[in-house]
Amino acid sequence: MRGLTGEGSAGNRGGIQAVITALAGFAALGLFASSCAAGGTGARDEGPAHTDSVAGAAASPTAAPSKTPDAVNAVRLVKDDPEVAPEVKRDLKPCVADEYPVDVSYGNLTGGSADDVVVNVLTCGDAVGVGSYVYREQDGSYKNVFKAEEPPVYAEIDRGDLVVTKQVYEKGDPVSSPSGENVITYRWASGRFAEEYRTHNDYGKVVGDSASPVPAS
Repeated sequence: MRGLTGEGSAGNRGGIQAVITALAGFAALGLFASSCAAGGTGARDEGPAHTDSVAGAAASPTAAPSKTPDAVNAVRLVKDDPEVAPEVKRDLKPCVADEYPVDVSYGNLTGGSADDVVVNVLTCGDAVGVGSYVYREQDGSYKNVFKAEEPPVYAEIDRGDLVVTKQVYEKGDPVSSPSGENVITYRWASGRFAEEYRTHNDYGKVVGDSASPVPAS
């Protein structure tokens, strides 16, 4: 009987243990489901917080760019400029109809409230630069703050710097084929353009056409 009682108790204990195990499984399953639901909700809750962060970043003030001026009359600007050489003014004439040989570009070179104006005056025939000028807006008008009149010359805006290219000719070079170029970079400082650095490039010489040897028969 003790053995029977013992077996019955063991059986009962086994049954109870099975019930506990099952309940523990259900509890774990419920906890897992709850955890998944909480995780999903957490991800959804995180969305608005991230949006608020982005909105806050977007609302941060940014530096205002310089105002691009209306298209200027570059020809009139050059002809009325007392800093421009008389020969440049004299030779500045239309090439075809009312088309003048000038290139104009706008950009922030001097840190002013409006973009600066770069004007290159060219020749009609071979587009050789004879004068490069930078105009800065001051009190509603434009003031000449840079000039280069040693042809061939050409000025450009490169990432806030003024880059001036001067082609170099050796004796006997045709106008269309200079031997090299000097590239000079200027930066605005203390109310004027100061040279930052320069580089020199030699152009490769193309071998002229020559008579091809006649192949041996």
